[in-house]
Amino acid sequence: MDILSPDLVADIVVGLLCALLLIAVWTDVKGHRIPNRLVLAGAALGILLNTFLPEGRGFVSVLPGALGFWKAVAGLALGLAIPLPLYILRAMGAGDVKLMAMVGAFLGPLALCIAALLIFITGGVLSMLTALRYGTLGLLISNVRTIMLSSFFKAVLNEMPVVDSAPVSAGKMPYGIAIAVGTYLYIVLANNGYLDFIRSVFVR
Repeated sequence: MDILSPDLVADIVVGLLCALLLIAVWTDVKGHRIPNRLVLAGAALGILLNTFLPEGRGFVSVLPGALGFWKAVAGLALGLAIPLPLYILRAMGAGDVKLMAMVGAFLGPLALCIAALLIFITGGVLSMLTALRYGTLGLLISNVRTIMLSSFFKAVLNEMPVVDSAPVSAGKMPYGIAIAVGTYLYIVLANNGYLDFIRSVFVR
């Protein structure tokens, strides 16, 4: 058991998260859905690992280890809350929201906030690349403008601003890819110390 150092345990946990994300991407690309069993099992696993493994400041940190039960639950709740407006606006699927919650159960609330920013940036870049691939970048920009104007006028008229489907699709990208790539980016940056300053500001 002595060979199971905190760093090795953290690597195993992060490896499990990465494996779950890979499976989610595969199912999302293949069938345009992320199974509930996958995200629920993953979320439960994240909470259990954060509850029972030796304490640290997160599995992707300078002091790797579990965050504890409540921070894992807070990460899961925040993972549901951050993308919820996009789900209400019909800009993100329910499976994507639950996948973000699963990531939050592993990373905790602070790390998830940083990872979510990377996920949304990644999503924007991948959406543009998808539009470029299909030669529909101009259509994508036009659709975004139309959708934003429609939502704005609905809000002015005191109606629920719902993102209506675009008249012509510019190509759909499975958002599970963005969640996985953004999370991987966070893990790589955090492991190499590039996010230590941001973490230190919030940990004080």
